[in-house]
Amino acid sequence: MAVNEIDVKYVAYLARIALTPAEEEKLGAQLGQVLGYIEKLKELDVTGIEPTAHAVPLVNVSRPDVIRPSLSHSEAMRNAPAQANGLFMVPKIVE
Repeated sequence: MAVNEIDVKYVAYLARIALTPAEEEKLGAQLGQVLGYIEKLKELDVTGIEPTAHAVPLVNVSRPDVIRPSLSHSEAMRNAPAQANGLFMVPKIVE
Protein backbone atom coordinates (compact mmCIF):
# COMPACT_ATOMS: atom_id res chain seq x y z
CA MET A 1 0.00 0.00 0.00
CA ALA A 2 1.44 3.36 -0.98
CA VAL A 3 1.75 6.16 1.54
CA ASN A 4 -0.82 8.30 -0.26
CA GLU A 5 -3.38 5.47 -0.09
CA ILE A 6 -3.51 5.48 3.72
CA ASP A 7 -6.86 6.73 4.98
CA VAL A 8 -5.78 8.11 8.35
CA LYS A 9 -9.32 9.12 9.32
CA TYR A 10 -10.53 5.55 8.74
CA VAL A 11 -7.62 4.09 10.74
CA ALA A 12 -8.42 6.52 13.57
CA TYR A 13 -12.08 5.49 13.39
CA LEU A 14 -11.13 1.80 13.65
CA ALA A 15 -8.86 2.56 16.60
CA ARG A 16 -11.65 4.64 18.17
CA ILE A 17 -9.46 7.68 18.66
CA ALA A 18 -10.20 11.30 17.88
CA LEU A 19 -7.42 13.13 16.06
CA THR A 20 -6.83 16.79 15.35
CA PRO A 21 -5.79 17.67 11.78
CA ALA A 22 -2.18 18.06 12.99
CA GLU A 23 -2.29 14.63 14.61
CA GLU A 24 -3.78 13.12 11.44
CA GLU A 25 -0.89 14.52 9.43
CA LYS A 26 1.68 13.23 11.93
CA LEU A 27 0.04 9.78 12.09
CA GLY A 28 -0.10 9.61 8.29
CA ALA A 29 3.63 10.28 8.11
CA GLN A 30 4.36 7.66 10.79
CA LEU A 31 2.19 5.04 9.10
CA GLY A 32 3.97 5.81 5.83
CA GLN A 33 7.33 5.18 7.51
CA VAL A 34 6.11 1.88 8.95
CA LEU A 35 4.80 0.72 5.58
CA GLY A 36 8.05 1.81 3.91
CA TYR A 37 10.03 -0.28 6.39
CA ILE A 38 7.78 -3.28 5.72
CA GLU A 39 8.39 -2.89 1.99
CA LYS A 40 12.14 -2.84 2.70
CA LEU A 41 11.81 -6.06 4.72
CA LYS A 42 10.02 -7.71 1.79
CA GLU A 43 13.24 -7.37 -0.22
CA LEU A 44 15.06 -9.87 2.03
CA ASP A 45 15.65 -13.39 0.75
CA VAL A 46 14.04 -15.68 3.30
CA THR A 47 14.04 -18.90 1.33
CA GLY A 48 14.92 -21.83 3.55
CA ILE A 49 14.03 -19.97 6.75
CA GLU A 50 11.17 -21.47 8.71
CA PRO A 51 8.54 -19.09 10.09
CA THR A 52 8.76 -18.64 13.84
CA ALA A 53 6.57 -17.08 16.48
CA HIS A 54 9.52 -16.34 18.78
CA ALA A 55 13.15 -15.47 18.16
CA VAL A 56 14.33 -18.20 20.53
CA PRO A 57 12.73 -21.61 21.05
CA LEU A 58 10.45 -21.80 24.07
CA VAL A 59 10.44 -24.79 26.39
CA ASN A 60 7.60 -25.75 28.67
CA VAL A 61 8.89 -25.19 32.19
CA SER A 62 6.01 -26.85 34.04
CA ARG A 63 6.59 -30.03 35.84
CA PRO A 64 5.00 -33.20 34.48
CA ASP A 65 1.70 -34.27 36.01
CA VAL A 66 2.29 -36.97 38.58
CA ILE A 67 -0.42 -38.55 40.67
CA ARG A 68 0.42 -38.02 44.33
CA PRO A 69 -1.54 -38.54 47.53
CA SER A 70 -3.45 -35.45 48.65
CA LEU A 71 -5.10 -34.38 51.87
CA SER A 72 -7.94 -36.48 53.11
CA HIS A 73 -11.27 -34.75 53.67
CA SER A 74 -10.84 -34.81 57.45
CA GLU A 75 -7.32 -33.35 57.22
CA ALA A 76 -8.52 -30.51 54.98
CA MET A 77 -11.47 -29.72 57.26
CA ARG A 78 -9.27 -29.79 60.37
CA ASN A 79 -7.98 -26.25 59.66
CA ALA A 80 -11.32 -24.78 58.60
CA PRO A 81 -12.33 -21.88 60.86
CA ALA A 82 -16.01 -22.70 60.25
CA GLN A 83 -17.64 -25.76 58.74
CA ALA A 84 -21.08 -27.28 58.35
CA ASN A 85 -22.13 -30.61 56.86
CA GLY A 86 -18.55 -31.37 55.87
CA LEU A 87 -18.15 -28.11 53.88
CA PHE A 88 -16.18 -24.93 54.45
CA MET A 89 -18.33 -22.00 55.61
CA VAL A 90 -17.36 -18.59 54.24
CA PRO A 91 -18.83 -15.15 54.76
CA LYS A 92 -21.60 -14.16 52.36
CA ILE A 93 -20.45 -11.51 49.90
CA VAL A 94 -23.10 -9.51 48.06
CA GLU A 95 -22.17 -6.60 45.83
